[in-house]
Amino acid sequence: MSGGSAPVARLVGVGHRYGRTVALDDVSVELPAGGMVGFLGPDGVGKSTLLGLVAGARRIQDGGVEVLGGDMASARHRRAVCPRIAYMPQGLGRNLYMDLTVAENLHFFGRLFGQAGEERRRRIADLLRSTGLDPFPDRPAGKLSGGMKQKLGLCCALIHDPDLLILDEPTTGVDPLSRRQFWELIERIRRQRPGMSVLVATAYMDEALRFDRLVAMNAGRILAIGTPPEIMARAGVGSLEEAFVALLPEAQRAGHHAVEIPPRPPAEGEPAIVASGLTCRFGEFVAVDHVSFEIEAGEIFGFLGSNGCGKTTTMKMLTGLLPASEGEARLFGRAVDAQDIETRRDVGYMSQSFSLYAELTVRQNLELHARLFHLPADRVAPRVAEMLGHFDLAGDADALADDLPLGVRQRLSLAVAVIHEPRMLILDEPTSGVDPVARDRFWELLIDLSRRQRVTIFISTHFMNEAERCDRISLMHAGRVLAIGTPAELTRSRGAASLEEAFVGYLEDAVGPAPAAGATPVAAGAEAAVPPSHSGFSPRRLWAYALRESMELVRDPVRLAFALAGTVLLMLVFGYGITFDVESLRYAALDNDRTPESRAYLEDFAGSRYFLTRPPLGRPDQIDRGLQGGEIGFAIVVPPGFGRDLVQGRRPEVAVWIDGAMPFRAETIHGYVEGVHQRHLEELARQAGVDPAAQPATIEPRYLYNQNFESIYAMVPVTIGLLLIFIPAVLTALSVVREKELGSIANLYVTPVSRTEFLLGKQLPYVAIGMLNFLVMTLMAVLVFGVPVKGDGLALALGALLYVVATTGIGLLMSAFTRTQIAALFGTAIATMLPATQFSGMMQPVSSLTGAAAVIGHTFPASHFLTISTGVFTKALGFADLAIPLLALAATAPLVTALGVLLLRKQER
Repeated sequence: MSGGSAPVARLVGVGHRYGRTVALDDVSVELPAGGMVGFLGPDGVGKSTLLGLVAGARRIQDGGVEVLGGDMASARHRRAVCPRIAYMPQGLGRNLYMDLTVAENLHFFGRLFGQAGEERRRRIADLLRSTGLDPFPDRPAGKLSGGMKQKLGLCCALIHDPDLLILDEPTTGVDPLSRRQFWELIERIRRQRPGMSVLVATAYMDEALRFDRLVAMNAGRILAIGTPPEIMARAGVGSLEEAFVALLPEAQRAGHHAVEIPPRPPAEGEPAIVASGLTCRFGEFVAVDHVSFEIEAGEIFGFLGSNGCGKTTTMKMLTGLLPASEGEARLFGRAVDAQDIETRRDVGYMSQSFSLYAELTVRQNLELHARLFHLPADRVAPRVAEMLGHFDLAGDADALADDLPLGVRQRLSLAVAVIHEPRMLILDEPTSGVDPVARDRFWELLIDLSRRQRVTIFISTHFMNEAERCDRISLMHAGRVLAIGTPAELTRSRGAASLEEAFVGYLEDAVGPAPAAGATPVAAGAEAAVPPSHSGFSPRRLWAYALRESMELVRDPVRLAFALAGTVLLMLVFGYGITFDVESLRYAALDNDRTPESRAYLEDFAGSRYFLTRPPLGRPDQIDRGLQGGEIGFAIVVPPGFGRDLVQGRRPEVAVWIDGAMPFRAETIHGYVEGVHQRHLEELARQAGVDPAAQPATIEPRYLYNQNFESIYAMVPVTIGLLLIFIPAVLTALSVVREKELGSIANLYVTPVSRTEFLLGKQLPYVAIGMLNFLVMTLMAVLVFGVPVKGDGLALALGALLYVVATTGIGLLMSAFTRTQIAALFGTAIATMLPATQFSGMMQPVSSLTGAAAVIGHTFPASHFLTISTGVFTKALGFADLAIPLLALAATAPLVTALGVLLLRKQER
């Protein structure tokens, strides 16, 4: 550590809130340069928020944050220093793209930092050698183990030689061997670059011992700052965990004492769980590979292993939530059947994510789960009261589950899991992120359940001190169980000093020795390349996002099928299924005259292509039944004496009953009936020797452009416009929001890429997809639907290009302020389809709209493209005729994209 140098970061009076939750409360701290500073504490104490502020990923709410000699509230300073900062967000591979390979991820980050091809390849080779990833450059990131993902994330962070490396819980969920290799790699890098500062957040006390300086945090405040020995000496204890507990407020640690585990009574009866050759496959991937073990009744059995090793899958097979591909699981002597509800009543399951209903109170959650497990009505209230007392939840009984502190929420989840008095309790990493006091209190509850109530407990954990509290443990890796025994037996069998050392030994036997460390990443110095300029617009950064988005799209069959096959399917549905042609109208006649004249009149209806004759009616009451049941659309009633009155020159009357449930259809039927009736009168006039043309006036309609008046010629051009606004906009919106959900949006916040480069890079692949869809739909219009392109095809293509740029811009605009894919999907669908169908001229002319509807109609891009599409397809128009809508789209397209850029934040709140 550099004693007299300026601090790498300084926080003064920093406060940060998420709604009503206080993440940081008046935090002030100086972080020295050139060393490794650890932020120690459980989840929810503000570590990630503080590191996000230092990295520039979060907007400062209160106080001041200075990093590398400047104010992080200044956008100019953030742009200047972000090439000197590397940030790994919390979570396994959160800064990675799982569909991209190891090398593709590294090339992407190299482009973001302006590195040319040769320099990227040199740096990538060095980084892969230094981390032992050089045998796997073509392996997708999603298929790496947890430890390898973290190594790749570190490589991506180090590719630009940062001066400040920020690691937010980089080893959470990683097995002990990979964790050790990760920290050895960090040490090698620090020896090569002693001036680099490293800030690390962790909840593991054993990791914190290796840091130069610690900042212990709780409830958004700093408890203590100093070296690990200084903090332990200040608390007067011999371990860092004890020191952390001693530093907590008195109210939080009141009554805390070391957990004592009484010996387990001798086993009685048959085993609680017997797993024999248990195997689970997902396609070709083997998640659990022939796992076998026995767990005795009342035993606390620990399941240890990294994320992705198969622990959760095994637990789900044991509870019947997931069927086994091979092997058998028996629970209390009975074969586990996924369809057997009785098996599930014997089991209480507590998942990693706490299966609580956030909008319900503590009491309501307990009552709901009691009823879900069919507790008798007279047992619900006493059992809920018992749970509230036993788990110390009475004071929070009327509080919403979402408002509870993490430790209280943990106890509520356990109470929910045991409210139906199961004989087996399966807990999937229940103490992850919980402070030591709450963790010890939780274990006291588990010990009580095991020893006093004889509940068998099957628990997975990442904490070795918790594993040592179990009666027996199994060590798991890559779907296989490596060893089973008591913690002492496993430690003794390896001749290890601790259980973690023993676990590392078993892992080394399973995976082989760690790859030899190669050269460390290129350090800043005489041989380092001249740093590129990161100011101004960079086509290379834009291309990085466009290329990456294209690769992800091509490798995602669901999105690709929706983008291409979905268009074809919807084109067929809209083209054939949506029509305004009203033909084959079913009708029936009630002929009360039965004369040649009445039959001749009705034959004119039967001979029309618009009508489909149903069997004749015999009674008047059949008319109502036919119209009510939808069997006929209208009925004709010819009265008695029709023929006589007609021959004698009188004016006979005919009644036509029309179904008016759908006014548009009824009006069409009315017009068709009048047309047939008029034609019959004209024929009678000719038969009588009277010239029909001698009448004062006649009306004969003629249609220009669509002489047959068939709606297919209108619907196909309109359908192209509808699909080109819906699918490209939705795809673009989801592509941006997906990054928010996965966490990779942090790469926008902490790299030199600008909002414009980010959004345009995301937009370009979907513009290409939209134009491909346009070409496919145009070919379908001509070849499948027989609708020719009569006008200038180039004008139509240019209009489509401008239109797709505008519609993908709408997707970018929606994604700027939505945070979930569901919200983006519904928001984009409403924002595109509603104006496109109601205000674009599809239903009524834009010129007839008034008020706000007229404004939308004249400005929404769909109205301009429909003018172009229908004009080129049906009216033989060209560039000169379509200049106004083309210019309107040319103005709208960049405007919509620019609005998306303005609304997208470069920092998280």
